[in-house]
Amino acid sequence: MQAAPALASEPLTPYARARLRFEIAIVLALSFGASGVYAIVQLIEAATREAALNTQQMHINRPLSDRPGFDLTMQLLSFVFGLAPVALVVWLTWRERRPHMGALGVARGTPRERLREIGGGFALAAAIGVPGLAFYVTMLVIGLNLQVVPTSLNAYWWTVPVLVLQALKAALTEELVVVAYLFYRLKQLGVAPWVVIVSCAILRGSYHLYQGFGGFIGNVIMGLVFGWVYHRWGRIMPLVVAHWLLDIVSFAGYPLAMAWWPQFFG
Repeated sequence: MQAAPALASEPLTPYARARLRFEIAIVLALSFGASGVYAIVQLIEAATREAALNTQQMHINRPLSDRPGFDLTMQLLSFVFGLAPVALVVWLTWRERRPHMGALGVARGTPRERLREIGGGFALAAAIGVPGLAFYVTMLVIGLNLQVVPTSLNAYWWTVPVLVLQALKAALTEELVVVAYLFYRLKQLGVAPWVVIVSCAILRGSYHLYQGFGGFIGNVIMGLVFGWVYHRWGRIMPLVVAHWLLDIVSFAGYPLAMAWWPQFFG
């Protein structure tokens, strides 16, 4: 898989560098930087309770109303408005010439290249998913993680489609903001690639701290792998596909996992 075309860049003036830093701060304050701060507070709150972490539950996809019609409406609104950070970084990095989203690792390609990107996403999901599940169970058993409940939505005809959309939202926002956007901007600021990979991985782990210490460590490892893959391939779609698949399995497959392993997921 070939990397996306390189984008020409000129040396930044001190004013331009300051603007970029301020822009990054604003984007993070409106997205995962704020999520990381909230997650830290949530973990402190959970850790200071009398109950052990592995006896507490954290629900990710919750009902937004006890009335099905309003619940569906608000779930869909959550999906639409949740993509605002993606729209923001696309706007900030949009190029007049094609590839318009080349700065975010989205480039035109042949059908064969697109199939390779999708196949790479499936392979990446498989490489991350199975060890990730084993790691979660291990962290839960030794008491370093909360019981993560991917969904507590009631069973309606629209439940699975909504969970698939929520998984897509998570995949698009995390990979386009935390990986593609930050990689591009930090590279413009002259930050070394390995520093970018590590920094973005730590950020990914920080906003998963609400799950416990295991959630932080596991997502940092995932972030290191995803960051290396993006640095190597220069394409963001394999990461989006992998993340989407992992979350679909996590969200929609939770009832099945709960039935098979009630001692861990019940």
